[in-house]
Formats: sequence, C-alpha cells, structure tokens
Amino acid sequence: MTLAAVRARQVLLDDDLAPATLTLDDGRIAAVEPFDHPVPGEVLDVPDHAVVLPGVVDTHVHVNEPGRTHWEGFATATTAAALGGVTTLVDMPLNSVPPTTTVAGLRAKQEAARGQLAVDVGFWGGAVPGNLADFEPLWAAGVMGFKCFLSPSGVPEFPPLDPDQLVAAATEVARLGALLLVHAEDPDVLDRAPAPPSRAYADFLLSRPDEAEVSAIARVVEVVRRTGARVHLLHLSSARALDLLAEARADGLPLTVETCPHYLCLAAEDVPDGAGEMKCCPPIREAANADALWDALLAGVIDVVVTDHSPATVAEKTRGDGDLQQAWGGIAGLQVGFTAVASEARRRGIGIDRVSRWMSQGTADLIGLAGKGRIAPGADADLLVHDPTAETLVDAARLAHRHPVSAYHGRRYAGRVVETLLRGVPVRGRPDLDRGHRLARAGIHEGSPA
Repeated sequence: MTLAAVRARQVLLDDDLAPATLTLDDGRIAAVEPFDHPVPGEVLDVPDHAVVLPGVVDTHVHVNEPGRTHWEGFATATTAAALGGVTTLVDMPLNSVPPTTTVAGLRAKQEAARGQLAVDVGFWGGAVPGNLADFEPLWAAGVMGFKCFLSPSGVPEFPPLDPDQLVAAATEVARLGALLLVHAEDPDVLDRAPAPPSRAYADFLLSRPDEAEVSAIARVVEVVRRTGARVHLLHLSSARALDLLAEARADGLPLTVETCPHYLCLAAEDVPDGAGEMKCCPPIREAANADALWDALLAGVIDVVVTDHSPATVAEKTRGDGDLQQAWGGIAGLQVGFTAVASEARRRGIGIDRVSRWMSQGTADLIGLAGKGRIAPGADADLLVHDPTAETLVDAARLAHRHPVSAYHGRRYAGRVVETLLRGVPVRGRPDLDRGHRLARAGIHEGSPA
C-alpha cells in the first residue's frame, strides 16, 4: 500500500537533519510539513533514533543481462539494490550481450528488464571503435551518456578506444551536449607492468600501477581542454591523480569524478593472497591512499561515490585457483555500498548528510534526474531509513545478488538500512519486481513502467 506520509524526528532536508512529516501523493513528496502535522491515511512513523534519507542513486552498476545473466540479472541486481537503500541505478553498457552500443542493443536490454525491476533503472550507452554514428540515435533514445575504455575491458565485444578515437568520441559527445564516461587506465603502462601468474595481492598491485591511472587521466584532461566535452572519470582508485584533477577543476573544465566504496572502506594491506572476490581494476590500494580519497571527497575534488557493482560467477572469481591475473575483476557491492560508506564516514567524523550528497543527490544531478536523490516537494518519494544504532554483519550467502561472493563478507559495519521506499511504497524486506520503472534521460520517455 502506498503511504499517505512518512513522519520522523530526523529527515535530511537540504543539508540538515530536522523533524518533519513528508506527505505523499501519487508516488511523490507533496509537501514537507511540521512533525506533528495531522495526516489522514497510513503513516510510516520512523523511530526517533533513525534517519530518513533520499534513496541512493547508483550510477555505476553492471547488471549483465541479457547474455551474461548467469553472472547477474535485473531481478537479482535490483532486489539487492532495494534491500541496500538504492532506489535508482544506471546499468553499464557492457558485460551484456549485445552491449548497449546501438539502439538495437538498448532495446534488447530494455526488453530484458521488463517485469524484473524492484527499483528504477536507467541505461548508459557505449562508445567503442566504429560506433560513432550510433551516438546520436542512442542519445535520442534516452541513454544517460556514453562509456568508453582506454584499456581492454575484459570482454571482447566492448573494445577500448585509441587516442584518436577518444578525441572523436569526445567531439561527438560535445556536439550532442551529452556526457562521456571514461575508464582511465593507460594500456601502454599496463603492458609494461609485470604481470606474472601469482596469488600474491602485492604482485597484482604491481600489475595495475598508479601510473596507469595518472597517465590516462592526464590524457583525458587534455581531451576535455581540446574538445570542451563534458567528461566523467569512473572509479578513481589512485590518489596520485588528485593534484592533476584539482588543477583541472580549478581551471573550470567540465570534468567530474567518482570513487567507490571498496576504495574508501577496504585496504590493500588487508587483502589476502588469492582473494579473487577482492580483485577489481583499477585495484584496491593502500590505507593511506584511501585516506587521501576521503580528503578529496571533502574538498570537492571527487564528486560522487558509486558501487561499480560488477559481479560474476564463483567459477569466474576463482579462475586459476587464486591466480589474481586470471580471476574476473569486479566487486559485488550493490547491497552493501551505502552501509559501508556511512559506517566508515561515521568513524572518520563525517556526517550522514555528506554521504547522502555523494551517493544520492550528486549522482542524480550527474545524470540530470531532478526528481531523484533529494527530499523536497515534487521529488519522487524514494527514501531510505537508516538506523545508526544497529549493526550490519555482511554474510555473502544472504546477499540478494546472484552469487554468494562479496569483498565485504564477514565485515561489521555500524548502521543498517532498515527500510526502503520506492515512490512511497515500502519494500518491507520483500522487493516487488513490478515496482521499478525503466528510465530514460529527462525529457525523453522517463518513467516508463517495467
């Protein structure tokens, strides 16, 4: 049943927690009223110690359906999202077959999502060699932007762009007024790095050095200067690129940056050898590196935090019997990401309001969804209730994504998402696969039912 209102002592309004009653109408927030405002109908009364926040908007998720649905799919991914406080996600254009590099690929993905969405889902387009002519029709069809790789993606159907192709893609993105997402690792640096078969995490780190990110990001910055394209750097891992990024931001370049929970909450010093569940590219680096990423978030050099949820089968994550050069690189973190970041932020004395801005409003603004990621009249009634007095013990076997593999397994976090609401309807621990909508960029056909 859709609620008439949500009442709580701590509601995030702009940047402050305040008592309020949120009246709801047709899935949207109708008004923000005083706490004791009378409301006819069903009201969700939130315990005084809990906090009501806008639902998380995760703009970096690999659902993998169609084509690699045995790795993950819309039903399992969106169920995990709903249980973790994520009310909107945007699906990456690769790991599915076909990839979202043509309108036909987009339609195949949208059709696969039909009737399988517990949360709202938008779609990125892909930028690969030879599909420049597909950008405009994909943009007209409502993708949120275009993702490219500068180094091999790990799947043959989504090859990387060379330097000239990157300039061409950025030029077309600028013409369309679109957004270009870049996985920035320099393939030449990676080719020179030692990469022997090894279970040792220290060896894996040597095979994905900081220099690969720094070099690639320097190239991207110059492309932004040359073309004026709006560019978003994906999953920043290396703090050594922060000075370069700060300079670009100070120069007013249209460049935004994301990082991920696993770079903020995990550290290379704690990664066991042979732990394929903790392999990702770029890699989890040292604790001091994580400290610098947190500082960059606080300083505004990094804009948003997203999960880069990239799950795979147990067989793929353990390929090579612990040889980290063979294991699939990706962290399954969709259900845990917000909880982990909120807990680590609290340990560092950082308020939940900052976490929400990085993971909800900031990401919604990145993709132009003005009705998401905030608590305000007219916004979608997409909310999460966070209990800071509870504890979360992560058990991979009890997470809702398809395979029981998680870098967060066994970790304890302060706080827990105890409820999620999608357009005013509480999940109550049982996500409804008919609730989510397939989203398009604002002004196209946003909000079509799944």
